[in-house]
Amino acid sequence: MSSGTLLAVCRVHELLPTSDSTGVTAIDKRPAAGPVKVHGLGLSGDLQASRKHHGGESKAVYAYSQDDADYWAAELGTEIMPGLFGENLRIAGIPVSEAVIGERWQIGATTLLEVTCPRTPCRNFAVRMQQPRWVARFAEAGRVGTYLRVVRNGTISAGDTVSVIHRPNHGVTSGDVFRGVSGEQARLLARAEANGGLRLSPELQKILRKLHRRQAAANA
Repeated sequence: MSSGTLLAVCRVHELLPTSDSTGVTAIDKRPAAGPVKVHGLGLSGDLQASRKHHGGESKAVYAYSQDDADYWAAELGTEIMPGLFGENLRIAGIPVSEAVIGERWQIGATTLLEVTCPRTPCRNFAVRMQQPRWVARFAEAGRVGTYLRVVRNGTISAGDTVSVIHRPNHGVTSGDVFRGVSGEQARLLARAEANGGLRLSPELQKILRKLHRRQAAANA
């Protein structure tokens, strides 16, 4: 299995006003100094203003890779500092956007996380970046990072090793889900869950139900 390095642990710096029904966004993340505790809903000292879209048990932690940040730094001509994209974890050495659904990462001595689903860029992200067609450009590049659930609480710090200790053999990645799973990929995910080797997030369950309905309608 592969391993990488946790470059930064980021949590909310300040809540920013928005024009949506929530009224604020916690996208302004900054690196924390020293160890940070991790629990079922994310990092101590962090929050998600709208857990419907950016939080909850299956989206407790958002990770982004340094390789993807470097891509955007070259595209935009500016450094992409850890936390700028609203990520909690900036990681080097692991292809975060192409992590396999259900893949498990151990960070440091105790914390265990599990890959659940990709990030979907939103309007608040576009407002933060102030770049033309930002949501569309971010989506088209496919470098969206991934959400993770917390399997085992612990404490993490910048510099910790991130070890991939389990990778399901269904092979469907977070990036595949973002791009749109095929019928075969949907069957692989459903079979893995039925066999007890995978716990699909509510977001993925919803995607698979929609795909099943479309296929049933097409075959009717």
